[in-house]
Amino acid sequence: MAVQPAAEARVFLHIGEPKTGTTFIQQVLWSNRAELAAQGVVLPGHHPQDHFRASQDLRGIEKLASDPAGPWTGEWEILASQAKQPGKTAVISHELFSAADSGQAAHAVRSLQPAQVHIVLTVRDMATLLPAEWQETVKHRNARSWEDWLSDVIDRESVDADRRQWWFWRVHDTLAILRLWAEHVPPERIHVITNPPRGSAAGLLWERFASLLSIDPGCADLSPARPNASLGMAETEFLRRLNQALPGPDEVPDWFYMWNVKETVAHRALAGRPRGGRLILPAGRDAWAKEQSETLIGGLRASGYQIAGELGDLRPPQETHRPGDGGTGLEAIGGFQGGRSPGLAGEPPASPSDEPAEAILDAAVQAAAALVVGQYQREYPAARPREGRGHGLAGRIEAAAAASPRLKRTVREFSSRYPAVRRLRVLAWRAMEKTRTRGH
Repeated sequence: MAVQPAAEARVFLHIGEPKTGTTFIQQVLWSNRAELAAQGVVLPGHHPQDHFRASQDLRGIEKLASDPAGPWTGEWEILASQAKQPGKTAVISHELFSAADSGQAAHAVRSLQPAQVHIVLTVRDMATLLPAEWQETVKHRNARSWEDWLSDVIDRESVDADRRQWWFWRVHDTLAILRLWAEHVPPERIHVITNPPRGSAAGLLWERFASLLSIDPGCADLSPARPNASLGMAETEFLRRLNQALPGPDEVPDWFYMWNVKETVAHRALAGRPRGGRLILPAGRDAWAKEQSETLIGGLRASGYQIAGELGDLRPPQETHRPGDGGTGLEAIGGFQGGRSPGLAGEPPASPSDEPAEAILDAAVQAAAALVVGQYQREYPAARPREGRGHGLAGRIEAAAAASPRLKRTVREFSSRYPAVRRLRVLAWRAMEKTRTRGH
């Protein structure tokens, strides 16, 4: 009797872009691992941070010795090896893969072969993207005002012959990013997902992503997922002023800032506050944003890439500005969904720098309280509320690993030095995935 060849492995590498619903998609994926495994879809690694670490390793980002998270050398190799399972569809997702250069993209594709490699890029209209990205830079210790930052991105960087040297364009020059990956993957395996317009059903972005995987989108519970945390104008202005007051990375390294300011202050304390006015693109930039959108739409239409969604979703929203606001108004800033929020009192400020001192002080007090709680929980880990984890053997193993940062760091250090340890981690992960699938 002839032996049937094993079914081909497929790997969907979701490379970004940032601020295009990536956090929402990742949370849907990771909170539904068992349900996806039952449909033949696997997530390499044990935690979304594994995909971040792999993106840093692939791009050759230097890691500070003081960072207690452990080295990430070899993490891409581990993740790629876990992904190549015959008969399975694997998803690797992190928005920083969009910053890869051509050589790094070539290495990524080679590492994933002989699996059938697909590239997935989520995109968003420029008018809502720019305010969201500026706020994200503030959460990464940018101290520049909205107006100064926007002027640089549009007037100086966008016209540069090599505009991908600038961070915004490195991760948002959509056609250039796609051309780079198209050197290594045929266009029929490059997928562009457009963000649904504001006001669309919450699950539409997930439905578009799930269609690429050939799975029923209804298998996933969307309730634990949320868009990336966005801040109100007062909260953003407080954070920007805090960045101005803080010393540079030589005294406060970026990893410490990410743990204590971005996660503890921005995401845990400030993102949950009721939001007043939120920033949108000034009216004087409308023509530029529309021109960028039409260039992108025309390029995608002629590209041969696979489009999930409507290209018209990439045009700026029709109603962007409040009447009489002089060019800046209030709308959604952070996620791919949003709505209009009332101002604090009377006519809302036109810019975060115009926020009243009382509102900024209120945000500062809440941020200080969050830092105290965070510091206490780090010094006394037993006081930290325990998060629920999956049931079964796989869930217990992951819970045990998560409870021991020292164990994780030790494993990562050995992985960075010894290929044999990396291979052992791949074998252990595959055994755990079999347990997860059987236990569903």
